[in-house]
Amino acid sequence: MSLNEEVELLRNVPLFANLEPSKLKLLAFTSERLTFRKDQDLCTEGDMGDAAFIIIEGECDVLISTAGGAMTSVAKAKKHDFVGEIAILCDVPRTATVRALRDVTVLRISKELFFRLVREFPEMAVQIMRELAARVERTNSQLARALGRASN
Repeated sequence: MSLNEEVELLRNVPLFANLEPSKLKLLAFTSERLTFRKDQDLCTEGDMGDAAFIIIEGECDVLISTAGGAMTSVAKAKKHDFVGEIAILCDVPRTATVRALRDVTVLRISKELFFRLVREFPEMAVQIMRELAARVERTNSQLARALGRASN
């Protein structure tokens, strides 16, 4: 994939949609392109995070540990999704394992680059807050439905 193709891909990621083309080129140029094979983990719950990932191709399962120790799927991540950002935003261990459901290609964005972009582009911080708020709302809805089923 050429640099221009990566820029176009980044333009389709809601978090980066409003960045000017020169900044998208910088992001594409300074991020690392990686491939994960089916069943390989992009990141593992409990590990400290040093990067986030933009999925270029493929699909991943977002898994969390249950009280019994088994992993359960809580979401799917697909092309244009941004994963792994909570650990770098909050300096906490990874909250989930992200596992490739088939071969997956990603752009790995280091913590340092991510924060440099947020400092330079405050509108990106607003997009991050919106995305995280939407995730909390979805999680709350899923929890409410699960609790409703459990009480019946």
